[in-house]
Amino acid sequence: MKTNLLTKRVLGFVFALSLLLGVGIMASSEAQAQYQDPSWQREQLRRQRQWEREQQRRQREAQRDWRYDNDRNVYNDDRYGYGGSYQLRQTALNAGYNEGIKEGRKDRNNRDRFDFRDEEDYRNANTDYSSRLGNRSLYQQYFRQGFQNGYTDGYRGY
Repeated sequence: MKTNLLTKRVLGFVFALSLLLGVGIMASSEAQAQYQDPSWQREQLRRQRQWEREQQRRQREAQRDWRYDNDRNVYNDDRYGYGGSYQLRQTALNAGYNEGIKEGRKDRNNRDRFDFRDEEDYRNANTDYSSRLGNRSLYQQYFRQGFQNGYTDGYRGY
């Protein structure tokens, strides 16, 4: 009886070991086949080069967007192209986005049509404006840009 139990355990162990070895050998040979395939290697190299080019392009864009303004001794991130101080731009964009997201959510919940131009805050574009920030019309341009982005996000449910 003991030898029969011992034999079963030994055979079970040998079977499990052979199964694991077989699976390992098959997986290894399949992985080696991929690395030996020249078209697979070319494709991987092409993807790597494409990724590197994309990273270089993004770095160039980031360097172009962040320029040092010697007049004010600050870095200027003016992707919008309107100009103005950093504080004016950020205040207007933040205020516009916050108001826009509120109005967009309200219109979505009321099942109104998507139209940010009919909102009073968009037309006035003076929320959080202070004369210390600078030019009012410049503030309004940034505010409306932020409002449009916020309204779109709010209407889409973000």
